[in-house]
Amino acid sequence: MDIENPSAPSRAQSRDTGKNHPSAGGLVHDHTRHTTRFTVIGNHLTQHPELSLLAIGLACHIQSLRMGARVDIKTLAARFPESRDRIAAALRELEAHGYLRRERERTGGGRIVTRTVSCNQPGRGGEQDAPHAPKPARRKKAPPKPLPPVPRPAYPAPALIQQATDFLVALRTHDRSLLLSEQDVAHLAPGVAAWLERDVLPTTVREALTRDLPSPLCRPAALLAHRLTAQLPPPPPVRPPTPPPPVRHPLQNCDACDRAFRAPGPGHCGECRSDLQGVHLAWR
Repeated sequence: MDIENPSAPSRAQSRDTGKNHPSAGGLVHDHTRHTTRFTVIGNHLTQHPELSLLAIGLACHIQSLRMGARVDIKTLAARFPESRDRIAAALRELEAHGYLRRERERTGGGRIVTRTVSCNQPGRGGEQDAPHAPKPARRKKAPPKPLPPVPRPAYPAPALIQQATDFLVALRTHDRSLLLSEQDVAHLAPGVAAWLERDVLPTTVREALTRDLPSPLCRPAALLAHRLTAQLPPPPPVRPPTPPPPVRHPLQNCDACDRAFRAPGPGHCGECRSDLQGVHLAWR
């Protein structure tokens, strides 16, 4: 009969439930300490509450790269299976949260290059360490360019200018992008009047100004001013005045021979006037 071993446990002992061995399931870490080829990444990135999983993974990849590595969209799309649109969206996320920033620098040869700066702790280091550095002056928005000149009518009658103004105001009913300001209408009205003065029908003017409009139309008044000048038709040919019809006098009876002849009033016919002139000359 076998002798019972008093040191043997009566039943299998359960594993010690330490903090690395949760008793109710969940994640268990099996860690080995790295000594080479590793990157230190903060939990503020890997557990970021707002970044997408793609953005977090992309940030970890970028932080593991050497200095000078290319991290443009084309290079990253060739490295990973995600599309360019998804990678571009992830890069924008990282820029919005401070993990990436783009800086433009001028090289010695005069070229301007864009450098991508990876920040492993946004808000610390880099530009954030120099709060007293002067901010670059913001460029003032350039004033809009003046409208191109337009042709002028030879005789700017008030009725003609008013007709041109009404024509320009009505263009917005043809195309909503041709909504003009009051100042634009006042500038363009003489140009339209010059077309109307040259016997061009309003429908023809509208067709010439609104054909093949670009989309989007940024400055409609500038486009109309250019077309009014570049496509101005020549003046109509000068027509000689029509001669008046010949005057047809009524019939008259000659006072001497009673013949009928045409004349503006009573008197002698041509033959009797010749005879009378001959008698008068002979008497003298």
